[in-house]
This record gives sequence, C-alpha cells and structure tokens, in this order.
Amino acid sequence: MKAYAHVPVMLPEVEKYLAPKKGGYFLDCTLGGAGYTLRLAEKLGPTGKILAIDMDEWAIENAQQRIKEANLDNVILVRGNFKNISDIVAASLPAGTKFDGIVMDLGLSSAQLEDEERGFSFKGERPLDMAFGPDSVRSTEDIVNNYSLPILTKIFRDYGEERQAYKIAKAIVNYRRTKRLRTTTDLITVIEAVIPPRFYTKIHPATKVFQALRVETNGELANLAESLPPALELLKPQGRLVVVSFQSGEDRIVKRFFRAAALENHLQILTKKPLIPSETEVALNPRARSAKLRAAERPKN
Repeated sequence: MKAYAHVPVMLPEVEKYLAPKKGGYFLDCTLGGAGYTLRLAEKLGPTGKILAIDMDEWAIENAQQRIKEANLDNVILVRGNFKNISDIVAASLPAGTKFDGIVMDLGLSSAQLEDEERGFSFKGERPLDMAFGPDSVRSTEDIVNNYSLPILTKIFRDYGEERQAYKIAKAIVNYRRTKRLRTTTDLITVIEAVIPPRFYTKIHPATKVFQALRVETNGELANLAESLPPALELLKPQGRLVVVSFQSGEDRIVKRFFRAAALENHLQILTKKPLIPSETEVALNPRARSAKLRAAERPKN
C-alpha cells in the first residue's frame, strides 16, 4: 500500500473544543490521514466509540493499518460521503445514537496532493482527476473540456476567487477547440500563458484554478451545506461541532449556519471569530496557513 502521509491541522485546538472524555461517542466526518480519529480514539478508551467517514478508499486503508498498529478497537470506518451522515450513522450504530462531538476537516490531505495518480497538485504531469473517490459528482477532465465559458468563469471566480477568471476560462475554451486538455501540464500551460508565474509573488497562478476545479469535481460546498443540519441533529445536548475550513466559500457556509442555528437557540457559538493556526504550526506545516476553525455547542435544553 502507498504511504499516506498527512499532518493533522490545528490538532490541539480541535481536541480542546471537542473535549473528549472516556466513554464518549464521536464522529469524524472527514477521516483523511486519521490524525483526529486516532487522537480521539486514544482519549475515549474501550467504552467509547468513534465513527470515521471518508470517500477515499486510500484513506480508509491507511486508517485500518494505523488503527491496527495502535491496537485500538473503538473505531468504525466507513467509506462514504459525509453529506449522508444520517444514513451512515443509522447503518453503523444502534438506533438513536447521538454524539458528544463531531469534527469536519474540509482540507485536502498532503497524501492526496502528492498522489501521482491524480491531479490535485500542479507539480508534475498527472491526469486531470481531482475526484476524492469513484462516486464523485463529476469528472475534472469533463469540466475543463465541456463547460461553457460563462460557467468556467463563474467556477474560477466563486470557488477559487481568481481575479483573472474570465481570461483563464477563455484561454481554456480557445485551447480545447484544437486539442483536448488531458493532464495537469496541459492546464498549467494554458494558465501560465495568461498569467506568467513571474507576476505572482506568493502562489503559483494555477493554485486557485486547481482549487476551484477540485471543489466543482467533488461538489464540496454543496456537500458541506447538506451535512451541517444532520450533524446538528446528531449532537447530544452539550455536544460540540468543530469545523476546520480552508477557503472562504467553506467558511462562509459554516459561519452562516452557526449564526442561523444560534438565532434559533439550537447552537451556542464558542468561537466569536474563527481560530487560525499558530505561527509555529504554519512554519512546520505551510499547508495549514489558510485554515480556520469554528466551534459551536448544542445547548443543554
């Protein structure tokens, strides 16, 4: 099995807000490298339970191995989409099960970024495949080769916050008139023709476009919006929901949901402003730099 390397983002802060105790029940909606799941499983002890979900079979296989090595028997792993958490919980645990804490880490793992069989990263030549699993919403290659100019522009602008969205979309449409875009290199060549790297000081000009295409491929924002209401319903009184997001569209959805739920007295917001990683963490793990953590608690009554 390929090595699955990933450093969990803001792990101490996540643990602080989830406050796991012996015998607790927790739900990790986005297993990834299993960093949160393993830490929670250790804290919960044999009488506790954590259910962890991921669309990526690679993440599930990695977690199975790490759980075995840690000699833990209080973890349930399910391959699936966290938008379906109600059905997954019903199929995995006794009827009426509620949780002391639920966590969602919406970021892409380092392992996925570096996977040469997929195209999450613009480093190296890889297939235009940004799907988390075989049941992702749509094909990345289909998006870049068939979406209209207005739709591509909107995706790059809304999901990637790319200022040159129209110019890049137009260049893609012009390119595909004579040749299909099949690899990350094909796409990067088009983007760099519009915005040469020398005009960017911090990030490569392809970064925001790749993010936007990943979000569209996997229906990430829709999945997040669909998952939050059932997550709230699955919390025990005083149960906590912690969400770590990495782009403004995600954070906006979480912020609005928390505020709306708080107005109805269904949630108490614990983070007035989103927490961000410490300078030390960012220095050790630069991919954590855009993370934002929001936490809320279901009222006692």
